[in-house]
Amino acid sequence: RCLIFSDIPSNKLMRWDEETGQVTVFRSPSNHTNGNCQDRQGRLLSCEQLNRRLVRTEHDGSITVIAVRYNGKRLNTVNDVVVKSDGSIWFTDPPTGITNDYEGRRAEQEIPTTNVFRVDGRTGELTVVLEDIRLNGLCFSQDETKFYVTDSVMQPRGIRVYDVVADGTKLANGKPFITHATSTADGIKCDWQGNIWASWGA
Repeated sequence: RCLIFSDIPSNKLMRWDEETGQVTVFRSPSNHTNGNCQDRQGRLLSCEQLNRRLVRTEHDGSITVIAVRYNGKRLNTVNDVVVKSDGSIWFTDPPTGITNDYEGRRAEQEIPTTNVFRVDGRTGELTVVLEDIRLNGLCFSQDETKFYVTDSVMQPRGIRVYDVVADGTKLANGKPFITHATSTADGIKCDWQGNIWASWGA
């Protein structure tokens, strides 16, 4: 009965309590955490931009590192994350946090492409499911047949949609879902009626 949200530049995770309406600090420092979500067991998954890794907060409060490298190279800036019903974890990895010291720390981009990664829910294997678009937020449709991801460099900018194919581990038939001439979507979520909610800015 609470909402956990990120204050990235302040390096904090905040907690809003539904019953009291109070906002308190959940974690500080947060390692410039960006996107968060719960896994199928109710544990918190967080995208740490400073440490360039995806982590899980266990029920006892301890931290487990889920992903930090791909093919021996450090991830760019783990940005946003979503969990599929099969337990797999999907996350975006643009270079946002390593291009400045405001939301992370300036560093060399070791992986030249900006990808959507998938962590297998059983084996923990890390694979690329979508390569080299300037991505940000992501979500599945309610029935998980569609996958939505924001793209901040496509012209016009907006949200792309893909079919989830094969055994639910691949994407195909990408196309623009909604666009805007001058502004860009950030985080996105799909509600139980199939509506896409987006934070949208300049």
